[in-house]
Amino acid sequence: MWERWLADVIVILHLGFVLFVIFGGLLCFKWPRLAWMHLPALVWGVTVEINGWICPLTPLENELRRRAGEGGYGGGFVEHYIMPVLYPPGLDVKWQWSLGIALAAGNLIVYGLLWRRACRRSSPLSR
Repeated sequence: MWERWLADVIVILHLGFVLFVIFGGLLCFKWPRLAWMHLPALVWGVTVEINGWICPLTPLENELRRRAGEGGYGGGFVEHYIMPVLYPPGLDVKWQWSLGIALAAGNLIVYGLLWRRACRRSSPLSR
């Protein structure tokens, strides 16, 4: 019984991490120091997406579900939980690369804006 509960907790944490990777840069407008946590998470998320890797949380969740008497699932967390909701069936490597690049590009824009804002604040002309 605890295995099923723990697998559900992992899914929630995993989803939270994915959302943080996608939108964490925006949180840095409010809390700039959060960038020190977001940037490594972003690098990990883009790397996993571009290379088609499976996050280590996915096999852990699957194992806990098997121990609880449930069936695990093939593929990764994103393919199992997020793709059916957000993306059409038949996602291929080209789309994965596109998503990874879009994620990186969107966050480059956000961090560029954050950098520009920080430079303005530290500029002698702004005082």
